Amino acid sequence: MYDWVLRMAHHRHALRSLAGVSFAESSFFPIPPDVMMVPMVLARRDQAYLIAGVCTAASVIGGIFGYAIGYFLTEFAHQVLEFFRHNAFEDFTRAYNEYGWAIILAKGLTPIPYKLVTIASGLSHYPLGLFIMLSVITRGARFFIIAALLKRYGAPVQAFIEKRLNLFAWGFLLLLIGGFAAIALL
Repeated sequence: MYDWVLRMAHHRHALRSLAGVSFAESSFFPIPPDVMMVPMVLARRDQAYLIAGVCTAASVIGGIFGYAIGYFLTEFAHQVLEFFRHNAFEDFTRAYNEYGWAIILAKGLTPIPYKLVTIASGLSHYPLGLFIMLSVITRGARFFIIAALLKRYGAPVQAFIEKRLNLFAWGFLLLLIGGFAAIALL
């Protein structure tokens, strides 16, 4: 699948394919759209923001589909979690609705599969309008920052991003979790 996504980045229907990959990644597909977006922006730097916009819009729409998956699996998830621990689903829902904004914003920027957040948001019945707004902000920031850096600096930024993105994303996630832990202890 990874090789197919890379090949599609140079195809004449690359923008449509990117939209499809971005949509699918937000709900069920395992490969992030960055794999396709980066070579597309490098090949067409004058279209960097169009590419980022398509990627963002399709990702958010795919996120709504992921939200629907979670929403319609709520009863099933409730039964599964209750099997393991009484009130587990209620605890999850309460915590997610309290901290969901931070989870959505943080996750949208990291390489951790976004589909986990979209489905969890649906499971907890997180407010759909707020979910969409936060998704636009975080997914847009991720894709437009990458596009802007690639447009401005080209291939050296690609190497930097590919080499260190996971490290920075994990570091940010650890800081975020540490911040929540510190707040909880106060």
